[in-house]
Amino acid sequence: MGPDALAREIARVVKMRDRIAHRGPDNAGLWHDEGGRVILGHRRLSIVDLSPAGHQPMSNEDASIWLTFNGEIYNHAEVHREHRLDERHQFRSRSDTEVMLHLYEERQLGMFELIDGMFAFALWDGPRERMVLARDRMGKKPLYYAAFGGKLLFASEIKAILEHPEVPRQLDLEALDAYLTFSNVPEPLTLFQGIRKLPAAHFMVCDKDGNLKIERYWSPLDAHPWPERSDSGEAVERVRHLLKQAVRKRLMADVPIGAFLSGGVDSSTNVALMSELTSEPLRTFTVDFTGYGEAENFHDVPWARRVTSMFGCKHTEVPVTSDEARAYLPEMVLHQDEPLGDPACLPMHFVSRAAKEAGVKVVLVGEGSDEVFGGYSDFERLTRAHDGRWTTLKRLPHALRRAIYFGARFARAPAGRVDVLRRAAYDEPLYMGLDVVFWDTEKERLFTRKGRSLMKSKSADRVNRYYREILGRRPDADFLQQMSYVELRNRLPELLLMRVDKFSMAHSLEARAPFLDYELSEYVLSLPASLKMADGRTKIVLKDAAAAWLPKDLLERKKQGFRVPLPEWLRNELGPWAEEVLRTSSLRRLGIIDFDYVMGLWSAHRDGKADNSFDLWSLINLSAWYERWFARV
Repeated sequence: MGPDALAREIARVVKMRDRIAHRGPDNAGLWHDEGGRVILGHRRLSIVDLSPAGHQPMSNEDASIWLTFNGEIYNHAEVHREHRLDERHQFRSRSDTEVMLHLYEERQLGMFELIDGMFAFALWDGPRERMVLARDRMGKKPLYYAAFGGKLLFASEIKAILEHPEVPRQLDLEALDAYLTFSNVPEPLTLFQGIRKLPAAHFMVCDKDGNLKIERYWSPLDAHPWPERSDSGEAVERVRHLLKQAVRKRLMADVPIGAFLSGGVDSSTNVALMSELTSEPLRTFTVDFTGYGEAENFHDVPWARRVTSMFGCKHTEVPVTSDEARAYLPEMVLHQDEPLGDPACLPMHFVSRAAKEAGVKVVLVGEGSDEVFGGYSDFERLTRAHDGRWTTLKRLPHALRRAIYFGARFARAPAGRVDVLRRAAYDEPLYMGLDVVFWDTEKERLFTRKGRSLMKSKSADRVNRYYREILGRRPDADFLQQMSYVELRNRLPELLLMRVDKFSMAHSLEARAPFLDYELSEYVLSLPASLKMADGRTKIVLKDAAAAWLPKDLLERKKQGFRVPLPEWLRNELGPWAEEVLRTSSLRRLGIIDFDYVMGLWSAHRDGKADNSFDLWSLINLSAWYERWFARV
């Protein structure tokens, strides 16, 4: 590459890098090799070793290997010590980045079995002339890439890749179809055709000839043999030990640490353990939706106050109004990169902003607990349905199942029931995921004739792959374990953790999730359903473990979750605005979605005949996203 071409490419990478300056406002770095074949950019959020010695991209001693790394390796000091890296390498910092570099030198692609943390990184291996990209086990840190025209572009956010002028901007219809089912886009797809996301627990190698190879290096199914019978007392003690260990690991930082607190089991357990393991009063943050209290079934604030009083926390309540939520939508669309149907993106923004303003740089969050411990009431309901009516239905001959399905359609049975019968008739899974927006039977009405001709993929094909994975490795897995695994493969990394990462990092805030410690997740997934839910009680083994730190009435309080008063907002304060968004949506130009059907959903919700708030929010979010990234370009 000539000097002019090199200067041009460097300028492009700098523009890409600085497009995500919010992810690393403390420092900016750039490195390229002599010929300009490799250019790495980095934005630094200083958490461990705040000195200039932690500057990235970082190299080994002879500058033959370079690394740009996002995240934290919680056991980097132990790896450094136990593998005696000092004896063979000259360290210049206390950073986990440098440990990763030298560990790669010694173990290459075998390094992943030794590291414990959350990360996305790109490593240039000069001697082997290859680029290595990797994403952590649970998918806490995102990593996107695009390969075209002899180039491999990659970044922590899609908007950085889109800064490169040669990247085409086209809508991926397969991804759109998937979003309208799952309320997120499953890996490796994104809504931008040609841009892909690296799956959790995978690495990719690009060799000198441009060949890409992607491999999975870990699965939650990799743990020791699952116990045939589990003792409740033993499980409680094991969970208690692993959870305390998980929180302790995530207190590693040279900056102030806080916690998001809802007053529920998960966040309260985090606060209890953090308070036990630290000497300073803990900073905690809770969202308070203005005008929505206990009378409206929003219980978080009083429970959070009680927890902070118990542990002497410095507490901040963050008021949020519907007007503030509406005003934030354009910025929300920008930070999401692709739409996330979960309205909890809104409180995540406001609570992250408050933490940043309070001087906190790291927070612990409760994500992941419900997925592995069986915390959703729907899990118990679906398990009963699976073990009862679903199993009975599946024993019937195919012809009879299909007759029942078509009979239900003819009788205009509720859409959810009809789709269950359709899945039984065509050997699709009962459980597709927790946040399904539109079932396939509903999509027949959502899509126009043109849309139906373009959207030919089946949502069940993707989910069936997850079931094949778990049942191939663990044929005796109970139905709760199967549902948990489906969540770990899609909704957790590509919706919940994506939400946490995008909206915390938008405020230069690092969020850590103790309940997604990989050792804890492996162990809890292996436990049978009987230890997690029974007789309307959920997360049994967790609640029994947390009884060492929290009172019983808090542990047994009704689950609220990270709720937003969206149904009420859309019927009242946000109603005129939401209706206008749907009526004027740029998506109408595509001719794919039947907006007469959409406006029917809107009318039914507005008039109180149905709660369509989740479906409508997913479409409002999609419309705003399309307007931002396509209609304006």
